[in-house]
Amino acid sequence: MKLVIQRVSEAEVRVAGETVGRIGAGIVALVGVGKGDTAADARKLAEKTAQLRIFADDRGKMNRSLLEMGGEALVISQFTLYGDCAKGRRPGFERAALPEAAEPIYETYVERLRELGVPAQTGRFRTEMRVSLSNDGPVTFIIESGRDLAN
Repeated sequence: MKLVIQRVSEAEVRVAGETVGRIGAGIVALVGVGKGDTAADARKLAEKTAQLRIFADDRGKMNRSLLEMGGEALVISQFTLYGDCAKGRRPGFERAALPEAAEPIYETYVERLRELGVPAQTGRFRTEMRVSLSNDGPVTFIIESGRDLAN
């Protein structure tokens, strides 16, 4: 799995002109599921997301997690994180999981965030979405399963 985590002051996602998710301070998580990714990967990445210390403490240092600051998450599925742009001018998506395999793993990530106590909103899987956000900092991180899951 690949995640792009952005610290935000607010964000929303719209589908066909309708707002389907909106949050205040917290994170936007763009979630890509690759071939071979598992529900265990999703749970570990959700735990990493909730506990990653990317919010400022009283001294302005990144020492507080999403859980500690009481923030929210807007979780957006994004298979294009697995786009391979190495050859030619059109990205290839061979490494992305098929939607039927990706959706339950994506849902596991969202469910685990909620189990940990993070209020999580989502877009709609397999739809065209419009995501608006106010990146706070800007602070943005890329996290990958298999690589970034050590405690």
